[in-house]
Amino acid sequence: MQEVVKVPQSVDERWDLIDKISRQTVEFGAYKHTLKDAIAELTVKPLTGIPVAIAVIYGFWSFFCDFAGTLFTDGFMVRLFDEHWLPWLQSVFPGGLGNPLYALMIDAGHMEDGVLVASDNCFEAFGVLTSGLFVPFGVVLWAVLAFYLIFAILEDIGYLPRLAVLVDTVLHKIGLHGYAIVPTFISLGCNVPGVTAVRPLETRKQRFMMITLLSVFVPCGAQIGIMQDLIPELMGWIFLTLVIGYLGFGFILNKIVPGKSPEIIMDVPPYQMPTFKNVMSKLWIRTSKFLLVAVPFVLLGCLIVGLMYLTGAMDWLVAVFGPLLMGWFGVPSETVAPLIAGFLRKDLAVGMIGGLMEQGIMTTFQVFTSVVLLCIYFPCLATFALMIKEENWKELLGSLASLVAMVFIYGGLIHLVGIMLGVA
Repeated sequence: MQEVVKVPQSVDERWDLIDKISRQTVEFGAYKHTLKDAIAELTVKPLTGIPVAIAVIYGFWSFFCDFAGTLFTDGFMVRLFDEHWLPWLQSVFPGGLGNPLYALMIDAGHMEDGVLVASDNCFEAFGVLTSGLFVPFGVVLWAVLAFYLIFAILEDIGYLPRLAVLVDTVLHKIGLHGYAIVPTFISLGCNVPGVTAVRPLETRKQRFMMITLLSVFVPCGAQIGIMQDLIPELMGWIFLTLVIGYLGFGFILNKIVPGKSPEIIMDVPPYQMPTFKNVMSKLWIRTSKFLLVAVPFVLLGCLIVGLMYLTGAMDWLVAVFGPLLMGWFGVPSETVAPLIAGFLRKDLAVGMIGGLMEQGIMTTFQVFTSVVLLCIYFPCLATFALMIKEENWKELLGSLASLVAMVFIYGGLIHLVGIMLGVA
């Protein structure tokens, strides 16, 4: 006769049931310690695991920069778009400089000594068929491919669960646990699958906190790719600032958001050789989803930003919000338009700021401040749409309120630090 097991209601009762089942089902025998087991232990113990994690992340980043930035974007795609695609479009598309349709689709141009001059690169053109195609296919695609390729290999090897165990203690301080590293890493490719990856978290408090932190402090592959191409020398400082914000505001949210933060059971498989079919399958699924989300929004963002400039809406918004942004965050007036455009596409806004930096309009610290603000001040439209789906209306309003508070507090602190250091 089988024993009737009561369905556990609390977390403690579940752990008691797990212990009871394991005692009845698990058999213990002779254990032979292998080299693979020794490596597995080394990667979860802080003394050895932290240096290994640093080495893995450094190798990850080096491959990302060399593969995406140097080899494909700078070595091939920039030449293809700037030396062939852009000149061809400028020669065949009807209208020419000054024509509204030409400005929207190809090149709005820029003023030099009172004369409207054509752009010589797709970053500055900001047309639907120039910047709108160069950003996703010339820059972002290769960054996302590099990121998801390494991510899939680490996942298939079995390293990611051990990284989760390694950071579990730190993340417990902010009300999360080691599994939170998985959606965080996924969001570095694209925030949309990152938000979906929070579903295994057990309580609504943890899911709310994770979605809020992902949408604020974790830049997607599109932003990272553009930043790496335009401002590589600032990447370390930008990521350090975002990590501090992630942990600091996570700690605050854990204190003010009601609810529990229970443990979660994670499977830690043995190390194994990655399977080519598995890696390629994951790479295809994640990259194709990214393209389906990113490309339409980039094209739409280019079109809307172009219309805002042509209709004068951007000038009106700059006049309304400019004094607040310039006074509180210490950015120049020319930065206000890119910050507003960032509500539609952050990657395009980073490109606009990069253009201002090349013209000598912004200081290095102002570029740093503006890019951090673009990272934290609002999620992309696709992520925002998913937040509406994943959260109820109270949680959504809470996420937006937290976002506004974080932006003004953190942005103001960055400006204050700049004033104290004399670089703002």
